[in-house]
Amino acid sequence: MTKFLAKLRRTTMRIFFALLALLFVAGTAQAENSNARPEQVLTQEEQAALTPDQILTELKDGNKRFLSGTITSRDHSALVRSAANGQFPKAIVLSCVDSRIPVEDVFDRGIGDIFVARVAGNFENTDILGSMEFATLVSGAKVVMVMGHSDCGAVKAAIDGAELGNITAMLENIQPAIESLSSYQGDKTSSNHEYVHMVTEQNIQLTIDDIRKRSHVIRDLEQKGQVKMVGALYDMSSGTVEFID
Repeated sequence: MTKFLAKLRRTTMRIFFALLALLFVAGTAQAENSNARPEQVLTQEEQAALTPDQILTELKDGNKRFLSGTITSRDHSALVRSAANGQFPKAIVLSCVDSRIPVEDVFDRGIGDIFVARVAGNFENTDILGSMEFATLVSGAKVVMVMGHSDCGAVKAAIDGAELGNITAMLENIQPAIESLSSYQGDKTSSNHEYVHMVTEQNIQLTIDDIRKRSHVIRDLEQKGQVKMVGALYDMSSGTVEFID
């Protein structure tokens, strides 16, 4: 009986310490998450204290959480009320209209964290440029991101020369990326995954170049180090964002 009680006591102690270890790990993770994932709308003071590189790091870390399935659980109703009197986002993201790219979720961002502009093929125009200038010069955003994605329907349609209503004129904005790859020796159709990927990357880079050329506001902010421009490519099958600095 004594041996049985001693064995039971040892087993109980092992279970107790195992539970303590689990609670410690869980508490540490929760503390880290609470530090890394603020649940309140960003204030003007907090925005001003951030650098473009810090914001870019936050976006990269957010995508890691998105991939691991540990994105922040937010009280959107409370955040909406908190943001009613003003907004001080960290970045503006120009993305494709594709419904399978939830931009805020991809970077684990909440209400008031980022501006999002969308157009099929993620190219810039006067309206987009004006929105970007408002986001940066007026509202203080410090990262301008152009994010394309794999297997983009707009890119494929431009490659194949699709013609349909206003889509025809829209796709002309992607033609410079196609023309820049005129020396490509492979199959120049939308069925060639490699070629589509190359055009997509080139379209991102040319869009960034065009933003610099067409917006002296953003160009000046970048030259002063107040804004950082970056390209990104979202993988539709994995959810990974590849950053193109």
